[in-house]
Amino acid sequence: MGKPTGFLEYARTDRPVRDPVERAEDFGEFHADLTLAQRRIQGARCMNCGVPFCQSDFGCPLHNLIPEWNDEVFNDNWTHALDRLLKTNNFPEFTGRVCPALCESACVCGLYGDAAISVRDNELAIIEHAYETGLIEPHIPQVRTGRQVAVVGSGPAGLAVADQLNRRGHNVTVLERDDKPGGLLMYGIPNMKLDKAVVDRRLRRMETEGVSFVTGVDGAAIAERLLAEYDAVVLCCGAREARDVEVENRNAAGVYQALDYLTESTKAVLARRDSVINAKGKNVLVIGNGDTATDCVATAIRQGAASVGQLVRKSAGAPQRRWPYHSRSGKADYGQEEAIAKFGADPRLYETVAKALVTDENGALAAVVVDTAGEEKTLPCELLLIAAGFTGAEAGVAQAFHLALDGKGRLGGADYRTASEKIFVAGDMRRGASLVVTAIAEGRACAKAVDEYLEGYTNL
Repeated sequence: MGKPTGFLEYARTDRPVRDPVERAEDFGEFHADLTLAQRRIQGARCMNCGVPFCQSDFGCPLHNLIPEWNDEVFNDNWTHALDRLLKTNNFPEFTGRVCPALCESACVCGLYGDAAISVRDNELAIIEHAYETGLIEPHIPQVRTGRQVAVVGSGPAGLAVADQLNRRGHNVTVLERDDKPGGLLMYGIPNMKLDKAVVDRRLRRMETEGVSFVTGVDGAAIAERLLAEYDAVVLCCGAREARDVEVENRNAAGVYQALDYLTESTKAVLARRDSVINAKGKNVLVIGNGDTATDCVATAIRQGAASVGQLVRKSAGAPQRRWPYHSRSGKADYGQEEAIAKFGADPRLYETVAKALVTDENGALAAVVVDTAGEEKTLPCELLLIAAGFTGAEAGVAQAFHLALDGKGRLGGADYRTASEKIFVAGDMRRGASLVVTAIAEGRACAKAVDEYLEGYTNL
């Protein structure tokens, strides 16, 4: 099918950049000339619409080359599709599973009653097909620069930094204080959402390509040694300082931070044992409404919780930002859908905050007193999980490297540098808690800064 009338005008790259909403109105006129069947055909291949929010700051932080790889898959050219995908995304097997798909929210094909491009499924299909058919091969540098780089933290930002710098020929060592590398990919995201075999597969490939992983080592504890022995140090320690809640009897037994709960649950799954923090037979309440809270809901259901509820401060009808900004306000994610299927009701209690915790004679949590839109209620609860977000990076890491966090718990500037010449920072530690896809983009950009520092220029 040929391009619709007027397509070339919208595909021009020299068109002035205008307000997103104004541009969306133009697309309303453009799409009006297409039949539903035409839009579906274009959607299957991605119409390369000329105002690619999927590649903009409104969409994917990685600026994925979405139209190109859609066209290649449509024409059964998987090799070229893989090449295009890997130009911008180091780990599509991760983003294809856990990314909230900002690009799909921004896709103009989804504005007029038709489905948005299935970008996330497309990238997952491409990378998994590559693994299955042997298209993806180790890229082992033929020449090494002799430069030594230490990456502290093995989450998505740290892995992206390591992958990029290794491909450039630098010798990269990644340090992880947990017993397994992967950071939040390994222990912060439940197994049913991101199978750890997928993470292990990528880690093994990176080792084959030359990246060294050292686990069980806290980089902050050997900060001086790292600064003395390495040409550059990259801090990718995340924003793991959890936000707490001020409530009576906060220290009651049975109250946990969400990340502690998810980490222990995943370790138990991998070790094939019962979790020490277990929801089985308990009434569970989760404070929060983000991805972490959803993961807690889904994990508690799998552990056999008697009931699961979410305390959400905002109202159910909270206004959403205008297109193309991503928002899932009020929409049920997988955890809520599973709770509805299991218990027959949405677990979210809107306009609800915890007022006090009620304990039994042994000091263990028994109930939570809540305020629901001005009405006080007491809800049975033996396990309370706090998923209220994060306040920033852990101060101890910065202090060990003689650096200071800013007022928002962040470290480093816009150029990924710190006050120390050889120390760089990327990911949530630099910008605050965000998405896996953002962390990968951070790691890629930081690697360019490190490479330029080491070599005087960069071709990354």
